[in-house]
Formats: sequence, C-alpha cells, structure tokens
Amino acid sequence: MNRRATSLLVISLALIAAVAVLIQHRKTHRRLGTPGVKVVSVPIHDPDGKVAGTNSVALPENVTEFKSEAEPIQRIVLEWLPPDTTYGQRRYKAADGFEIIFQAVLMGADRTSIHKPEYCLVGTGWRIEKTEPDTILIKQPYPYHLPIKKMTVIRDVQTPSGHTVRLRGCYVFWFVADKQLTADHNQRMWWLARDMIRTGVLQRWAYLSCLAVSPPGQEQKSYQRVKDFIAGAVPEFQLTHGLETQVAQAVSPDLF
Repeated sequence: MNRRATSLLVISLALIAAVAVLIQHRKTHRRLGTPGVKVVSVPIHDPDGKVAGTNSVALPENVTEFKSEAEPIQRIVLEWLPPDTTYGQRRYKAADGFEIIFQAVLMGADRTSIHKPEYCLVGTGWRIEKTEPDTILIKQPYPYHLPIKKMTVIRDVQTPSGHTVRLRGCYVFWFVADKQLTADHNQRMWWLARDMIRTGVLQRWAYLSCLAVSPPGQEQKSYQRVKDFIAGAVPEFQLTHGLETQVAQAVSPDLF
C-alpha cells in the first residue's frame, strides 16, 4: 500500500470514529422534544375497559357536524408499540350515519412508535389502491395549508348471510412534531435523524390518521367530508401551525 492510499485509509477511519463518537454523545445527552399536539391527563383504555395509558392526545369531542365517542386501543396495538406511546382515538358520527375514525399515535423516547402507514392498513385487512398527496386549508389560528396523503383503500368483508361485499374508503394521514409538518414518512425520518445529530433533540413525532368508508358512488363526496372534518379538528388539538414551520409534501427517496 502506497503512502497516499495509507493516508486516505487513516483519514477515513478517523472520520468514521468521529461520527461514531458524535452519535454516541448525542444518544447519551439526547433530550425529548416538545409534542406538536396537545396531551392531557385523560386515560386511554383497552377493549376490556382497563386503563392502557394515563395520558392521551386531546382529540376534540365534537367537530363540525360530527359527535364522537372515545374508542379503545386494540390489544394488538398496545402489545406491538412501545409502552411510552401516547394515543388518542375517537369515532365520529354525523346525523346521516357517516363515520370517521380519527387516531393519534405520539411517540415517546422510542421512535418505533411511528411507522409507515401501509403497515397499519394491510395488517387490518385493507388493500391500498392508490396514494395521492394533497393539502387542506386550515384557517385557525391563521390560514395555512396542511400537507396530507390520501390513500384509496378497499376491503372485502363477509355479511352474516354469507355474501362478500367490497368496501371502499379513504385513509388520510400526516405527521407533526414541534414546528414540523409533513405527510412523507421518509422526510419525517430524515428530519428526526438530522435533529438528533445537530441538536441532540429527539423530536416527539405524532402520526394522525382518519379512516372513512364511502357509500358506493360517493367516494369523492366522502373524501371532501373528511377534509372538512380535518379542517375543523386540527385547530382544536394541533400545536404546530403553518407559520414559521418546516413543511414538506414532496415524496423523498425510500431510504427507510
């Protein structure tokens, strides 16, 4: 090995060692960021009525035309996600019977609380037909555009009479942390890693999602109702707004 090659090897090893030391330092001295959603001392329950968490994300009880009831967190979710995960889940129902399930998942010190939305949907029997980026105009506390992604989903269910019926729905989601908004999982992961290295702050990301089943032939109308619902709900519980906030909508490379 010549002198130049030896020098390059030494420099490369030194850089690797320096990065390793920096990462270890950040892990040792990291601190949790401030959530981008309201957290309240209201317990969340499992399907048996047992307390699954003493705190919850403060999803509003009533939104526009919808009234709601708190939904229990499924046992499989509680067993799969880290114990320091904070939840919020409510079922909203309009006078005509149209329903929206709204869920919040807020990470703690373990970042594995948040994962790709595709995992949740496929795991519960839904199939993703199409994914589209979009935005929703939020008017309070000042106008800004919330980045979201809409998934058109389908699911075959069997009726009590033995017939198979195909359900169609829309699934809308986004991610929020302190002064950061995105609907792109990869962008969220990049920001999380960047902030850890730069500042030692582990941002507490929240994953917000709405699921609504559409009556046949009314898919676009149902989606608009979901968008109107989100526009009304977000100002009630979300602390991160559009002004002076990092907002990302574009899809980044699939690195994670």
